[in-house]
Amino acid sequence: MQRYSILWADDEIDLLKPHILFLEQRGYDITPVNNASDAVEMSDEKHFDVVFLDEHMPGMSGLEALSIIKTNKPNLPVVMITKNEEEHIMEEAIGSKIADYLIKPLNPSQILLSVKKILDNKRLVIEKTNLNYQQEFRKISMAFMDEMNHEQWADIYKKLVHWELQMDQPDNQEMGDVLDMQKTEANANFSKFITRNYESWLNNPNADKPLLSHQLMKRKVFPELGGKPIFFVLIDNLRVDQWKVIEPIIAEYFTIDKEETYYSILPTTTAYARNAIFSGQLPSEMAKTHPDLWVGEDEEEGKNNFEDEFLAKQLRRNNLNIKMSYHKIKNMEEGRSLADTVNNLFKNDLNVIVYNFVDMLSHARTDMAMIRELAPDESAYRSITRSWFLHSPLFDILKKISEKDVKVVITTDHGTIRVKRAFKIIGDRNVNTNLRYKQGKNLGFDGDKVMHVTKPEKLFLPKPNVSTSYVFATEDQFFAYPNNFNYYVNFYNDTFQHGGISLEEMIIPIIFLTSKNVS
Repeated sequence: MQRYSILWADDEIDLLKPHILFLEQRGYDITPVNNASDAVEMSDEKHFDVVFLDEHMPGMSGLEALSIIKTNKPNLPVVMITKNEEEHIMEEAIGSKIADYLIKPLNPSQILLSVKKILDNKRLVIEKTNLNYQQEFRKISMAFMDEMNHEQWADIYKKLVHWELQMDQPDNQEMGDVLDMQKTEANANFSKFITRNYESWLNNPNADKPLLSHQLMKRKVFPELGGKPIFFVLIDNLRVDQWKVIEPIIAEYFTIDKEETYYSILPTTTAYARNAIFSGQLPSEMAKTHPDLWVGEDEEEGKNNFEDEFLAKQLRRNNLNIKMSYHKIKNMEEGRSLADTVNNLFKNDLNVIVYNFVDMLSHARTDMAMIRELAPDESAYRSITRSWFLHSPLFDILKKISEKDVKVVITTDHGTIRVKRAFKIIGDRNVNTNLRYKQGKNLGFDGDKVMHVTKPEKLFLPKPNVSTSYVFATEDQFFAYPNNFNYYVNFYNDTFQHGGISLEEMIIPIIFLTSKNVS
């Protein structure tokens, strides 16, 4: 076991010998000094893992020593010890970033708890986390043996995300590998579940089914209309784990009233899932009723240029005569512009903000070497998402919104999965380029580790030709053509993709907020 060294400064240090002996017997090395000046000098000359500093000493005070020590060694933990419980002293010490604050008279257990909290906290947390996950591991594995419904699958995914975030540190790699294997097993079983049930969800009115993309506005957003303005913020490609890392930031400004999930339709792409959200229709319905707005796979035009028109038509179908705004943010300049003018939106009943950054990041990751270096795995991807959000115009927009008495709904159109295994497929030149699903004629492949849809109309998917079929990648696979197989493997392996079937792509967050800091 590692021995830690503690510097303890107190003008009555001789009276603390029983406490010092107590710590030494438990493996800590104590260096005692009886004034603050010596504490400053000693901490500068030698390595210590933590400093105990009495607040009231003759000559230089503990608070003065604290300031100097933190200037010289900002990462050295300092525990302030005092007889004085005056609030301003506590606030000054806390403002100086102390690690703990103890009130005299001290007792040995109190001191040991403080030391362990500071020095052994990481190890203790890892050990406790691993123990708790081991117990949960068995429950989750047993659940795979049962015939779970869509709600139970959403719960399983949220549990896996919870443990992934709990173990999100490099010192816990061994148990992290176990979790990765369990996630792989979960996705294998989830893919079978979707393959068995998805068609029924769309066609059987009595089926036990989740909320799907095309039902989102009517079921979850429109009922909130009336009274306070609503801001509907769609951050594309936002997975549940990415939401969880920005949630604490948002919670400083908003009360989180409800935190739910819903299922993205297939394909889990912007063209299909997001258009379904705003139109309130499934893809083949959009293609049939709004051929002027729907853009097929074989057309060069952008697939999401008419979201505002789709939404306007959905509002009219539901007899909602409201004042609405729609903004799509594709770059930093557009975000800043909206942040500057957001006060103009509070007179509207519904304000839709589509924020494209996460989508740009996930696609850029496959094209830019620097982004690949920055986001080699899920942990780094979450970290980049959090860092981006903290410094984004979107955060500025939300802070300004929080100053008014409004409702906010934050959601996404689909998630992404880090792909690791190439799956060979053959198609002609007209087949779409997405790596997680293929639409075309005479698609050729071997094996059953995909979802092959030979009757697209059953899944409400457009069918440009009589022989058109769809093939969806499952688990962490991506499609690659045999003639360029090695190129595809090297270029796309370990990148984040969407369009197919996985927990990460299909089970996605929707969060309901109200302003906390109303002016």
